[in-house]
Amino acid sequence: MKRLLIGICLLISAQLAHAQYYKTDTSAPRGFDRSRLILGGSLGMVFGDYTNVEVSPLVGYRFNDYIAAGINVNAQYGQFKSYNGYGDVAQRDKYTIFGGGIWGRVYPIPMLFVHIQPEYNYISQKSTVYYTNPKSDFSTSYSVPSLLVGAGYTQSVGGRVGIGISIMYDVIQDNRSPYRNNLIYRVGAGLGF
Repeated sequence: MKRLLIGICLLISAQLAHAQYYKTDTSAPRGFDRSRLILGGSLGMVFGDYTNVEVSPLVGYRFNDYIAAGINVNAQYGQFKSYNGYGDVAQRDKYTIFGGGIWGRVYPIPMLFVHIQPEYNYISQKSTVYYTNPKSDFSTSYSVPSLLVGAGYTQSVGGRVGIGISIMYDVIQDNRSPYRNNLIYRVGAGLGF
């Protein structure tokens, strides 16, 4: 364990030493730089008794080597089926989520980042109960805030394309949050211009 900690410390210090000697091009024009734009997001799909389809695009700007920020959009559709003792569908719950927010990242070293993302989501739910005669439908809609905080790793895969993984947690923990009391794992791709 001691060797592992020493190895990690050496790796971090090597990265920090590399970052100290990195110099930006001072002849580059000041102001908006199209090459610092970020386009990315994530796409998720699960099918079966629990179905979820998620499309979450994001757009941002890399202000310097250490800070990036932007906006994101959330769109999800899902459904969950529960069964009775005979294997028949007893209840089907469907939901849609539309929302968005802003996000920010700090890169203490080039490939690791700390992420914060306040967002606001509109959720619409519909439940159909099949074991009543006739079947019953119940619907509800509400809005809920979330504040996702976490960290991640990003790796260039060539040119201006990168793959990132992150782990986040909703620190507000509203009881109607789509994230509940769970860690949020995301894998996504990013494209710089």
